[in-house]
Amino acid sequence: MAEARRLSLRLLHARSRRAWRMLCVWLVWTATPLFAADPGIVAARYVEPTTRYAHGVLGDAVEHGGLELALEGFSGRTIIRLPSERVFEDTEPRVVDVDGDGRAEVVVVEAHQDQGARLAIYTASGLLAATPYIGQRNRWLAPLAIADLDGDGHVELAYIDRPHLAKTLRVWRYQGGQLEQITKLDGLTNHRIGERDIGGGLRICGAGPEMVVASADWQRLIAVTFDGGSLAARDIGPHLDRTSFALALACK
Repeated sequence: MAEARRLSLRLLHARSRRAWRMLCVWLVWTATPLFAADPGIVAARYVEPTTRYAHGVLGDAVEHGGLELALEGFSGRTIIRLPSERVFEDTEPRVVDVDGDGRAEVVVVEAHQDQGARLAIYTASGLLAATPYIGQRNRWLAPLAIADLDGDGHVELAYIDRPHLAKTLRVWRYQGGQLEQITKLDGLTNHRIGERDIGGGLRICGAGPEMVVASADWQRLIAVTFDGGSLAARDIGPHLDRTSFALALACK
């Protein structure tokens, strides 16, 4: 990692296009965009493990301070580094075209030392948009779906707000340069403290997209649909373990 940082500094101070082409190495994101037009993101992963945010909701005290991106048309990598008061508190980054411009962004969960978690969208140049922080330290959210849930051509982003406490499904949409909440539904969850993964997800079983979650008491599986204005939930069977989710997502 020390070698990567040295290469980053060399790239940032390179004075010629020839040096840029020859190096093809690490870039470090700053507040100033690095690209005239953002290239699409083709892959992403969390890097630079850190213990500076001691929450442990995902089973240990290790989160990440960096987000490494692979970009269209570039053989190197870009690293977006968070300031010391924030971490990526997440299972994995999600690469998807959120704004419909044909180039993928990446959707992540960040956590702030004092304000808890938020859902954020990044491009190669940095932060594009984010939901408000939950507002309190050690309060988290668990992503559920990123898709056009109502068939109107716009992508919605859904997550469970505080799956261990509030247990509220929230649906947001990126529009007008920001994320706006569309609707919400209480009494649902998709994660228990200490689990390394997030349960449920999105399925299409012939009647349009459905989000699969658990009831607040973890006794039942619930399928939730979004019609553009509101959410509708229906019971689809008992919840036993992750196998229950897997079967439901496979339409069985």
